[in-house]
Amino acid sequence: MLNTIINNTEIRMKKCVDVFENHMKKVHTGRASSHLLDSIQIEYYGSLTPLYQLANVVVEDSCTLAITVFDPNLVPIIGKAIMKSALGLNPVCTGIVIRVPLPSLTEERRRNLIKFVRTEAEQSRISIRNIRRNANEKIKMLLKEKNIDINEDRHFQNKIQTLTDTWIKNLDNSLAKKEADLIKV
Repeated sequence: MLNTIINNTEIRMKKCVDVFENHMKKVHTGRASSHLLDSIQIEYYGSLTPLYQLANVVVEDSCTLAITVFDPNLVPIIGKAIMKSALGLNPVCTGIVIRVPLPSLTEERRRNLIKFVRTEAEQSRISIRNIRRNANEKIKMLLKEKNIDINEDRHFQNKIQTLTDTWIKNLDNSLAKKEADLIKV
């Protein structure tokens, strides 16, 4: 029972860090990344479909993405979807290829992105702490029901705290990498 709690806690904490890292892939750092457009959804035959299922997105050079659309009828629709997105990009449609030039980042924009990244990291830390709290509550419940003794309670709460410290450190490392990418010119 206690090992199950520990394993589930670790899995959930890892997912928090993974979600943070996936969000950070979408933050524009001045270099082109095909993951930048992962959040764009296109209406295709009545359902919303991710862009990467309808087109091939590649990095053409350090500041340009090239999107090769599988269905030529979708080129204007995809172009409009990219323009309407919150990414602030202006695609150029040429035949079945859409080129998306990425604007260079200003110093003010970099500072705003760093604030955003730090806010996202803090939200992930809060999630990890909530997972720790839930696991500790489950262990306390077992102690209250006399399924474990006080020594086991302390031992497993220490294990959960160690897991929490480890995953917050991993999160902080990811944050530091992203901040370094944003600071680079």
